[in-house]
Amino acid sequence: MNETLDKSSQTVRDRLSAFVKSFGLPRLIIAAFLLMLFIAAPFVGADFWTQISNTINRFSWNAVLVLAMVPMIHSGCGLNFGLPLGIISGLLGATLSIEFGFTGPMSFVMAILIATVFAVVLGSLYGWLLNKIKGGEMMIATYVGFSSVSFMCMMWLLLPYKSPTMVWGLSGKGLRTTISLEGFYDKVLANFLQINIGNLSIPTGSLLFFALLAFGMWAFLHSKTGTAMTAVGSNPTFARAAGVNVDRIRMLSVIISTWLAAIGILVYEQGFGFVQLYMAPFYMALPAVSAILIGGATVNKATIPNVIIGTFLFQGIVTMTPTVMNSMIHMDMSEVIRVVVSQGMILYALTRKTEAAK
Repeated sequence: MNETLDKSSQTVRDRLSAFVKSFGLPRLIIAAFLLMLFIAAPFVGADFWTQISNTINRFSWNAVLVLAMVPMIHSGCGLNFGLPLGIISGLLGATLSIEFGFTGPMSFVMAILIATVFAVVLGSLYGWLLNKIKGGEMMIATYVGFSSVSFMCMMWLLLPYKSPTMVWGLSGKGLRTTISLEGFYDKVLANFLQINIGNLSIPTGSLLFFALLAFGMWAFLHSKTGTAMTAVGSNPTFARAAGVNVDRIRMLSVIISTWLAAIGILVYEQGFGFVQLYMAPFYMALPAVSAILIGGATVNKATIPNVIIGTFLFQGIVTMTPTVMNSMIHMDMSEVIRVVVSQGMILYALTRKTEAAK
């Protein structure tokens, strides 16, 4: 009897150890901390279901931006710190859609179509550049992202936009810092098949849209081209010997990543309700990079579960910590706490990237 119990307990310990090893101890700790925040929320006066809704909403806004990391990681181009280039493509699609007079759901469709054109062009140039500096992609990508945002700060003032919804009222020139999407594609996905149960609100349309893109990425990675992309990232010399055009595959991965970033910012905007220009995209690559690393990805391997787990953990911590802490100390320090927590999560994730690269 005792021997049977010993074997059973040993089996449980082995399974638990295997689970911790596969899921990752750091992610387990972060998940436990997030669970503690959810449990503590009702005791400090924060509504539990409202906090669940906020976390799910923020997940739906950011998940596509995190998904944009996957193709470049698979091709060996590393983490896409040049994500703002794709975001700018999306912003151009959004502003031109409004400029051309499209409204309602049609403005969202047109924004995607216009953004796609810019994403393909800018992604091709970005991919060409990364092919010229193999081995230093992430450093160059950072400068590409920062410089493109700074360049567009001038262009948002100089481009001949005329829509009264977007331009500054007095001068009639230059775009406003923040543009409301009311009457355009505000919550066009979030309100589609939305589930409301008391204080719980689930943006079903946004989640289904992400699921569609995630399934498309999964299917692509299991196709012949996707397998070639993974081979290029794992062993470019072997892939070249097998007849794969390494530079073409790398460029394709950059274009797909840039396009997903463009779509991702449009999804973010429809949930948020505003288009934010000028310096708003400057640091948007860092939370996306951090989320996928926290989810378990490395600099040369990423999966769809990494995207889902990482985005939920990162956004959950960033959403819940200020709320619970404010309720506990009865002071409005939400912005300070949010910055400390989000930057701390980013710092942690980047140290994980360094460990994975060794």
